[in-house]
Amino acid sequence: MLKKTVLIASILLIPFTVLHAQSPISKSVVKIYTVSDSYSYDNPWQTTGQSKGTGSGCIIEGRRILTNAHVISNSTFIQVKKAGEAKRYTAKVDSVSHHSDLAILTVDDNEFFKDSSPVQIGDLAEVRDKVAVYGFPTGGDEMSITEGVVSRIEQRHYAHSNANLLACQIDAAINPGNSGGPVIKKDKIVGVAFQSAMRGENIGYMVPALIILHFLKDITDGRYDGFPELGILFQKMENPDLREKFKMTTRQSGVLIADMLIDSPARNVLQLNDVLMSIDNIQIENDGSIEFRPGERTSLNYLVQRKFINDWINLSILRNGEVKNLKIRLTVTMNSTRLVPFEQYDTAPTYYITGGLVFAPLTKNYLLEWGSQWFFSAPSKLLYFYQNGIRTAEKREIILLTKVLADEINLGYHDMDNAVIEKVNGIKIAGMEDLVKAVEENKETFHVFEDDSGNKIVLKREMADKFSGRILETYKIKSDRSEDLKTKNQQK
Repeated sequence: MLKKTVLIASILLIPFTVLHAQSPISKSVVKIYTVSDSYSYDNPWQTTGQSKGTGSGCIIEGRRILTNAHVISNSTFIQVKKAGEAKRYTAKVDSVSHHSDLAILTVDDNEFFKDSSPVQIGDLAEVRDKVAVYGFPTGGDEMSITEGVVSRIEQRHYAHSNANLLACQIDAAINPGNSGGPVIKKDKIVGVAFQSAMRGENIGYMVPALIILHFLKDITDGRYDGFPELGILFQKMENPDLREKFKMTTRQSGVLIADMLIDSPARNVLQLNDVLMSIDNIQIENDGSIEFRPGERTSLNYLVQRKFINDWINLSILRNGEVKNLKIRLTVTMNSTRLVPFEQYDTAPTYYITGGLVFAPLTKNYLLEWGSQWFFSAPSKLLYFYQNGIRTAEKREIILLTKVLADEINLGYHDMDNAVIEKVNGIKIAGMEDLVKAVEENKETFHVFEDDSGNKIVLKREMADKFSGRILETYKIKSDRSEDLKTKNQQK
C-alpha cells in the first residue's frame, strides 16, 4: 500500500492584491497559523507526524473568530494575528461543522480584540452582487483584498466533507492561504471563501451567509448537531410515461421514492413508489429542483437542510393516485447513513488486533492512504463499496483485514490485506463491535475468519491469546484496539 501523502492545503481566493488600509473590516481580519498531526489509517495506532499550515478568518460577535473547518482540522496548536499587527496569540477551537466547512476559534487574551469590531453576518447574496474577498494568500505576509462578482448560487459538494450544500460561485482566482477569509458586501459577511473549481479559470466558492447563520444558530446550546437529511433515494420523473404509470396529472410534479436508508426518519411514514410533490408547501419539479427565490432554483435537499435536527417537516405525496399530507421529524444528520463514511477529522481511527491480524472499517480516510490518485489506485472492490454501498441492518460497515503483522503464529497469511470480512467464528459481521464480540466470546479451539470470497484464516485461539501481546510489543503498538472499542474497565 502506498503511504498517504499529507496535504495541508489552505485554499482560497485572490488574483491580484489591492490594499485598502482605511477599510473598517481590515482590523477584524485574522491570519491563522496551525500545527496539525493527522491520524494514520494504514497504521491506525499512530499519527503521520507534525505539519504546518495557514489560513484566514474574521472576528464576529461574541469575541469569536469565524474560519473554515479544513483550516484547523486535526490541529494540535493554533495561533492568530490581526491584519497590520505582528503579535501572535494562542487560539483554541470552540465549535466545528465539518459538513459546512466552518469553525469558530476563541482567544482568551483580551488584548487581541483591542481596536477591532465584530463584523456582522449579512443575507444571502444575489447573483451579480459585487463582493470583496479578504485574506492572507501565499506570496506575502500582508492582508490582501480583491473584488469579484457572485455568478451562481446552487447546491454543490463541499470538498472538505463531500456534503451537498448551498454554495455561491464567485469569479475570483483562488490561492492557498485565503481559506476561511470573509467575503464582504456593504461591510457585512455574505460568505466565507473555501474552495476552488478543479477545472475552469477564476472559479471560486464561498460558504453563503445562510449556511453560516445555520451553523451559528446550531451551536448556541454549546453543541453542534449538524444538518438533517430525509435519508431517501429518489428518481427524477421527467419522462411522461413514468408520470402516467404513477397516476400523476399534468399539473402535478415531483420525484419518485426509490429507497429509504436504514436510519431514515421517513421509514414507516413514506413508502417506496410514493411521489414526493412538495416540502413545506414548496413545489418540487420533476427534475428534483425547487425555487428558493424568484427565478432561482436548486435541489430539493435545500428545503431539508435549512431545518435543524429534531425539527418537523411537512410533505405532500401522491400514493396510488391519492394526495396525502404527512409530517416527519428530522432526527438523522446528513451523511450518517452511508455505508462507507466520507473523510473524517479530529477523530481517531477504529481498529482491532488479534493474533497479528489488523481489522478496521472501510472509510474514505483509509482509501486516501493510496495517495492523491486514490480513486484510480485503490482496490476496485473497495472503491465500489465507497461509491455504491448502502448501509443496512445486516451491513452497517465494511470490515477489512487491512494487514497481517508477521509472526510465527500467522504463517501463510502474511501477504493478505484488504480482505472484506463476512464471518467470524461462524457469525455474520455487520460492524466492528460484532467482530470483537465474536472473537472474545469464542470458546472453540480455533478462530475462523472468512472473507467475501470464501477464503478462511484459521488461528488456534489459545496461541492467539498467548502471543498477541508479543506481537504488539514487537511492532511497538500500545493497545490491541482503539479507544472507542475499549470497555470502561479497559479504559481505566
